[in-house]
Amino acid sequence: MRNIPFSPPDMSEAEASMVAEVLGSGWITTGPKTKEFEHLIAMCCGTQRAVCLNSATACMEMALRVLGIGPGDEVIVPAYTYTATASSVCHVGARPVMVDCAPGSYEMDYARVADAITERTKAVMPVDLGGVVCDYDRVFEAVESRKALFRPANDIQKAYGRPAVIADAAHAFGARRHGKMCGSIADFTSFSFHAVKNLTTAEGGALTWRSHEGLDDEAVYKQIQLLSLHGQSKDALAKTQLGAWEYDIVAPYYKCNMTDIMAGIGLAQLKRYPELLRRRRQIIEAYDDRLKDYGVEVLNHFGPDHSSSGHLYLVRLLGKDVDYRNDVIVKMAERGIACNVHYKPLPMMTAYKALGYDIKDFPNAYDQYRCEVTLPLHTHLDDEDVQYVMDNFTDIISDLKKK
Repeated sequence: MRNIPFSPPDMSEAEASMVAEVLGSGWITTGPKTKEFEHLIAMCCGTQRAVCLNSATACMEMALRVLGIGPGDEVIVPAYTYTATASSVCHVGARPVMVDCAPGSYEMDYARVADAITERTKAVMPVDLGGVVCDYDRVFEAVESRKALFRPANDIQKAYGRPAVIADAAHAFGARRHGKMCGSIADFTSFSFHAVKNLTTAEGGALTWRSHEGLDDEAVYKQIQLLSLHGQSKDALAKTQLGAWEYDIVAPYYKCNMTDIMAGIGLAQLKRYPELLRRRRQIIEAYDDRLKDYGVEVLNHFGPDHSSSGHLYLVRLLGKDVDYRNDVIVKMAERGIACNVHYKPLPMMTAYKALGYDIKDFPNAYDQYRCEVTLPLHTHLDDEDVQYVMDNFTDIISDLKKK
C-alpha cells in the first residue's frame, strides 16, 4: 500500500542553499531578500509594487486598513470560503456580509453581490478557489451598478468612487484570466505562501494592487510598511545606514512583516515555479481524463480564457450526501490516500453562527459542500501515485454505487 499525503511542501537543494545563504549573511529578518522577493512578485503579477508579509490574512487586513475600512462598514464575502476571508474583515471591526454561491458553482452569485451592496458597503472580497480566478468582470459590474450608494469616508475611497474589490487569491498565484495575471485584476490581491500552497515560504503572503487614478503606489507601499512594523518610520535595514539609528513611531500599529529567511525560500521556489505549475497541470489533466465517465463534477482549471494555478482538485459526488462523502474519505485513508474537504461553509462554523449566520440561508453553498471531496494534488506525486489515487478513488465510488 502506498502512502499519499494530501499536500506536502516541495523543497529541494535550491531552497536549502538559499536559506543557508541568508543565515550566513548576518541578515535574517526583513531585509534585502524580502525586497528582492517583493520586486519579483510584482514583476510576475504585472503590478508596480508588491508587499510581502507573514500571511495572506495579514495582507487582506492591511488592504482593508489602507482603504480605511473599519467599524460601521460592511464587506461582502462568500459563504463558501476559509475563515481568513471573513476574519480579516472582523479584525478591522467591519461586518462581513456573506453571499451564497450561484447554483452549481463555488463562486459567489454575482447577482446577489449587487443586491447585498448598501450605503455601508466599502469592499467586496471574492475568492479564487482552488487556483481558478473568479469572473471579476461580473464583480466589477456589480460594484459599478451600485456606485450611487457609495459613501466614501476618505480620499482613497473617493479615488475609487465605489466599493473596492479585494481578491482573496490565497490559492491562485500564477493563475490568469482573459490574458491578465492574477494580482493585476482586482483592485487589491492577497496571495498565500503557507506550507501547503503551490509556492511556499513556510508561512507568508504577498499583497499587490493595480495602479489607479488618485492612488499613489509608493504611498500605499509606505503605508503598509508602517502598518506591518509597529508604525516605525524606518525599517531595520534603513536603520543600518551610518548615523541613521533614530526613528519615530507614527502610530501604535501591527507586527506582520516577512523575514529574509522566508523570502529566501520564496526566491528559490519562484525559480522552480514554472515547472511546478507544469507538473500540476499534468496531474489535473490525468485526473480529468480518468474521471470523465464516472458521473462526478470537477473544478474546471483550464479553458480558452483562463488558466488555473492548479492548487486544489475538487470533486463533487453528484447526488450524494455528507455521509457518503465522508465514507469515501475514510475508505481512501484506509488505502493510504489522504483527502480533504474545501470547504465547510462559514455559516456552519461556531464563530459565524455566533454572529447570526445560518446555513439554511445559504442552500447553494451547502449543496456544494455536502458532496465535495478534494483529492491529493501536489508535485511529489509521480505517475504511479496518480494512477494509484485514481484506481482507488474510482474503485471506491463504483463500489459504493452498487450498495
